[in-house]
Amino acid sequence: MICIRVDIVGGSISGLSAAISLKEHDRTITIFVHEKYKNIGYNPEGRRCGEAYRIEPLWNKWQPRKDVIYNEIKTLEGIIDDKKYSVPQKPGTYMILNRQAFIRQLADTAEDLGVEILTNDKITSVSDLDGDYIIDASGCPSTIKRELGLNKGIKGITYQQTLEYSNYYTSDTVKIIFMGIGGFFWIFPRNPENKEINIGLGTAGGIDCNLKEILESFKKEQNISGKINHVTGGLVPLGLQTPLKKKNILFVGDAGVGAFPVNGEGIYRALISGDIAGECIAYGYPEKYPKLMTRRFIKWDLAGKMWLRIGHVLRKIGSKAVFASINNPFTSGIAGVFKEHI
Repeated sequence: MICIRVDIVGGSISGLSAAISLKEHDRTITIFVHEKYKNIGYNPEGRRCGEAYRIEPLWNKWQPRKDVIYNEIKTLEGIIDDKKYSVPQKPGTYMILNRQAFIRQLADTAEDLGVEILTNDKITSVSDLDGDYIIDASGCPSTIKRELGLNKGIKGITYQQTLEYSNYYTSDTVKIIFMGIGGFFWIFPRNPENKEINIGLGTAGGIDCNLKEILESFKKEQNISGKINHVTGGLVPLGLQTPLKKKNILFVGDAGVGAFPVNGEGIYRALISGDIAGECIAYGYPEKYPKLMTRRFIKWDLAGKMWLRIGHVLRKIGSKAVFASINNPFTSGIAGVFKEHI
């Protein structure tokens, strides 16, 4: 029997998902997860943005422990051109996570299966790795893609504040407010013990101003108060980030499948990309991974990226009138994507 070795760069959601999948499908595979921080989950990147997680109806494999869940979400509310769309959520399918604790839950599962997690182990070059296969789960921008000159795909930028003792805390509702310019605000309930909310914005770029200033103006307009106890943000990959495979390297999570372009949802995509990458390697058909991921996500990626492109064009021509009515094709299309995807 020939035993293979897999090196996974990054010990967060997609990397740990891949590690678990590999071991579940073939216990003989030797797996090393290389994590640059000394702690899994409880590190500076463990609280990246939203922390919202929606379990897909047809694929509910990754169930967070009860102690990992801050709030169960009953309603997803979208606001487009001042028109409100409320989408009820099935019980047990949409939640706000303690993302750091969820990553630790995945790490515990991986280690129980025999995965070796190496912390304080920053990979600076793909040449440092000896695996028969390499899974790049290093996030955005991808460590390996930058080295190989493969850092393509649409990137957005986000900025988020966590406010405690906020007057806007509602435990069971997530709000997404579309700006009409290829961007959106979000308001998520976080820790109920101190009435935290995550409030932030994301855009595909092209706005010549400071995201912090935009968010502060939005908070003032909406009369949202609370004490800032955490700030995060940075680049977010919007949709599939090709290539998804290069030689013996498979790209997962933000390095591969990115986030859903319309609402920035990424946890589910990270989990499923790692899971399928692991299965493809374990069963000996890694070349099928890009096709499987493209087939799963291309429909919504195309719809979302169309929205981003239209918003970018309209920003360039300064056509504010285009956004004046909910009946125009742009805003009507986004409303349709929002309702059907969710």
